[in-house]
Amino acid sequence: MQENNQENFKRELGLLDGTMLVVGSMIGSGIFIVSADIARQVGSAGWLTLIWLISGLITIIAAVSYGELSSMFPNAGGQYVYLKEAYNKLIAFLYGWSFFAVIQTGTIAAVGVAFSKFAAYLYEPFSDENILFELGDFKLNAAQIVSIVTIVLLTFINSRGVKNGKVLQTVLTIIKILSLLGLIVFGLTLAAKASVWDANWADAWTPRSYVPENGSWLPISGKALITGISAAMVGSLFSSDAWVGVTFIAGEIKNPKRNVGLSLFLGTFIVTIIYVLTNLMYLAVIPMDEIATAKSDRVAVVASQYIFGDIGTLVIAIMIMISTFACNNGLIMAGARVYYTMAKDGLFFKKAAVLNEFSVPSWALWAQCVWASALCLTGKYGALLDFVIIIVLIFYILTIYGIFILRKKMPDAERPYKAFGYPFLPLLYIVLASAISVSLLITKFSTCGWGILIMLIGIPVYYLTKPKE
Repeated sequence: MQENNQENFKRELGLLDGTMLVVGSMIGSGIFIVSADIARQVGSAGWLTLIWLISGLITIIAAVSYGELSSMFPNAGGQYVYLKEAYNKLIAFLYGWSFFAVIQTGTIAAVGVAFSKFAAYLYEPFSDENILFELGDFKLNAAQIVSIVTIVLLTFINSRGVKNGKVLQTVLTIIKILSLLGLIVFGLTLAAKASVWDANWADAWTPRSYVPENGSWLPISGKALITGISAAMVGSLFSSDAWVGVTFIAGEIKNPKRNVGLSLFLGTFIVTIIYVLTNLMYLAVIPMDEIATAKSDRVAVVASQYIFGDIGTLVIAIMIMISTFACNNGLIMAGARVYYTMAKDGLFFKKAAVLNEFSVPSWALWAQCVWASALCLTGKYGALLDFVIIIVLIFYILTIYGIFILRKKMPDAERPYKAFGYPFLPLLYIVLASAISVSLLITKFSTCGWGILIMLIGIPVYYLTKPKE
């Protein structure tokens, strides 16, 4: 086993594979669901579109800033490595700890559950209402079993080498992009009504909040508007997350100094365009009241019923199943590389640093699988997403600030690619993401506070488990 971890990995992923990993990991089930909640918070076409646009721009700024870091450290582990180089092992460990405890595994669990929810459309017994086992307060339902089976299956595929995961990722993501574009085109050509579009845009910039008790709208401004926007942005930012996965597998990407940064830009740009177009299609097809009150928030199902009639529900169910399956494949593939790199630094179980005969960290893959499956059994998915987004934002802020630190610390290091718009755009990201984080902590302290607590528990764990220097 060579000490240089790069020599163990096979560089088998090209620019298309990298870009498809970014797109595939970003597009899960969010775009099909989240717009309903955003509509309830801000209640107008202009604000709904603007929130998706701002989330997309923030994400693109972050991704092109990461390009500089990925070209400086083109190795497995990505963001974990950048934090270690810019700060120290403790900060990097806290990221890795949060990543394993909540960020990656929590996201895998939530995406697995979204898959099973829509699988129940095709086969009713897969529903979460089908309780298979009860013990005290604990209830095991069919949807949880389905989500765990998909996580185990994808982990198995990825444990047999990066090539299998790569082919699955690229094929499913291309199907996903084409089906979303198809939905947009069919929506705008078959079901768009000028009357619906005009009504939705008549009061485009008057923010309103939906009152579910009596089905009315209240105009909002000032503090209520800021609260509404920050609550609305949890969903759109979560839907735009997971792009960072391509940096974790940099050790398996051909010409990583060029291709990782380019994959980040192309992937986030493609997804932002698709998300904004999808929402414009919703606004052309569905009246605002129906967007806000879509059953179980499934806006895409409502749109699809307008476009395709009764079969629309099945069309969307199959699309979301493909989408979430590809999303989890990307998350599972990328996540294990972080634990691998941590283990190399003596900050994770030693076995996670071992590659199997297929040159992949299979022990790390299976450890991730076990914990993500356990999280599927908790059933607290909404809370999991709040836990995740606050920690994710904090580490994005720290990583992007790391660009400023590394420019001072390593002024002469080779930087084949420099952060676009430096220092203005990275600073803009830090300011915007900090403002969102603060407002989240104020408005959703009960769940976001837990996220911060989980992260901070990592400090004593670090000092207790740190190898003696």
